[in-house]
Amino acid sequence: MKTKDLQNNSIDIAEAAALIQAGEVVAFPTETVYGLGADATNDEAVQAVFTAKGRPADNPLIMTVGDASQLSAYVEVSHQARQLMNTFWPGSLTIILPIKENAVSMLVTGGLQTAAVRMPDNQATRAMIRQAGTPIVGPSANLSGKPSPTTAAHVHHDMDGKIAAVLDDGPTQVGLESTVIDLTAAEPTILRTGAVSQKMLTVVLGKQVIDGTSQKSLAADETPKAPGMKYRHYAPDKPVIVFDPLDFNDLKESLQEGDAIMASEELLADLSKTIPSWSLGADLASASENLFAGLRYFDDQGEVNKIYAQAMPDIDLGKAYNNRLGKASGGQRFTL
Repeated sequence: MKTKDLQNNSIDIAEAAALIQAGEVVAFPTETVYGLGADATNDEAVQAVFTAKGRPADNPLIMTVGDASQLSAYVEVSHQARQLMNTFWPGSLTIILPIKENAVSMLVTGGLQTAAVRMPDNQATRAMIRQAGTPIVGPSANLSGKPSPTTAAHVHHDMDGKIAAVLDDGPTQVGLESTVIDLTAAEPTILRTGAVSQKMLTVVLGKQVIDGTSQKSLAADETPKAPGMKYRHYAPDKPVIVFDPLDFNDLKESLQEGDAIMASEELLADLSKTIPSWSLGADLASASENLFAGLRYFDDQGEVNKIYAQAMPDIDLGKAYNNRLGKASGGQRFTL
């Protein structure tokens, strides 16, 4: 199979929608990362997504819609869900809701009676979904466990020959996957951090939202309610070590041949030009946008053996950034 490269224009969007209707897999852009799309009502198409990614069958998929009205046939939409949708959609928020009886493929939900749903902030993708006339599944368009793709080139790197097409709309803006909130728990609970913060959710709902991201690890026989909770994620093949900016001077002194640095522009200004480096930009927003691209870049550089990546302040978007970086590093940190 040759993977087509489609662009953000009416003709190519219509072709992408037709491929979805035909049961094919099409990668699509969002504001967070590129997703891997297929008809969420077609079991064979959904299975093709699992196959392309090499994804475990008990790792549920996000159901992605072009309009909130598409959800009514599949999930029970509560008043709280409407509050969040009205405020944050389209955007970087995924909401877990109860499914309606026999309405959603168990391949999508991992066998659970809940589904994770989201409407991305990308006009080309929403137009494709509306024209396809069906919700699509939307996991990140990368090999399972690897850094998420933030450009169409990243998708082609992992998926060429495995999927029908990539709808290219340039680099993503947020660069980190959406926040996931569970509205089927006793209290609204965040299961994955993202650009929509705990504080923002609490203000809209008028009640405390629980941060469930530090809860105990799932057992081997437990099915996660959301992606990113159970299996290794976001990791390049090369080892990643997280460092605190306060330790940067000590880190510089300990660097060896084959080491690479991912850091802010401010820190890189004091780094020797001979050391391979990747700029995370001037602030937290740019760091989040550039994180996965940097991990992918150095993973493909033969002369690089180890990647040192800067941690960020652990608040709001910084929590999401540090969460992804922590998973990519397997918890490894630079210490003297």
